[in-house]
This record gives sequence, C-alpha cells and structure tokens, in this order.
Amino acid sequence: MKEIQFSIKINASKEKVWATLWGDTFRDWANIIDEGTYMKGVMKEGNEIQFISSVNGYGVTSLIKKLNPNEFILFSHDADTKESGQQEREKEWTGGTESYSLTEKNGVTTLIVKTDVPQEQEETFNIRLPRALERIKTLAEKMQKESDTNEAGRS
Repeated sequence: MKEIQFSIKINASKEKVWATLWGDTFRDWANIIDEGTYMKGVMKEGNEIQFISSVNGYGVTSLIKKLNPNEFILFSHDADTKESGQQEREKEWTGGTESYSLTEKNGVTTLIVKTDVPQEQEETFNIRLPRALERIKTLAEKMQKESDTNEAGRS
C-alpha cells in the first residue's frame, strides 16, 4: 500500500462540502473513482460502512474509526468484498486507511483526502481522485450558491 494525498479549495462552507461528500451526491462523485459505487451503512463512529460497486459487486467494508461531522472522518478498510458485500475476497484494500479533513477560512473550505492504495492501483487513483475532487467542488459550490440565493430571497 502507498499513501497518496490530494487537496482542493472549495468556495463553500465545510457543512456544504460535508453534505456533498456523504449526502445524496455521494454516488455522483464516487462514480468517478469506481463506477456505480454506493455506500451502505450508517455514518457513525464505530460503525462499519460498505462501499460497493453496483457494476461488478466488488467493494470494501470499512470501520469508521474517527468521526467529527463537518471536519474529519477516518476509515479503516477491514475487508475486501465481492457479491455486493456478501463475501470476502482477496485482501487488496484490507488494512489501508482513508481520511477526509475539512477546514474553513473566510467561506473557503480546504478538503484534504489521504488514502492508502494498492501499488497496482496508484496510477489510476492519481488520475481519478483529483477528478472526483473537482466534481465535489462543483457540487458543493452549486449547493452553496443555491443556499445563498435562498437566504437572500428571505431577507
């Protein structure tokens, strides 16, 4: 495994970025990393979450080791799965970690993603993860703009 890290500045509050990451738009940006990816489970520290591809049924079961909503989440990949998370498979991702860190200053959120990737997947993730971050930026900024417009309309 090799740790890779990417960051992006987003013109949106950390709450909007967090909602983009883990809310209804998760599938939109996660699809860039692995086609058809969806999340199964409840986002709570100590819980297991599964990230599964609806295209091939492969995925990973991860433990939420640390969770500070709107600021930080750390996943520990505990098992590689197949058959939509029903069976274990080769341990390509097992033992790796993945974290998302958000800090906000003057309405701009910096999102930092650190993830351990299998050596043979490094090149793919070096291409796809920055694309996914650009999509997160687009979605979060759109959400922020809509929120700001709604607020202005109420004033």
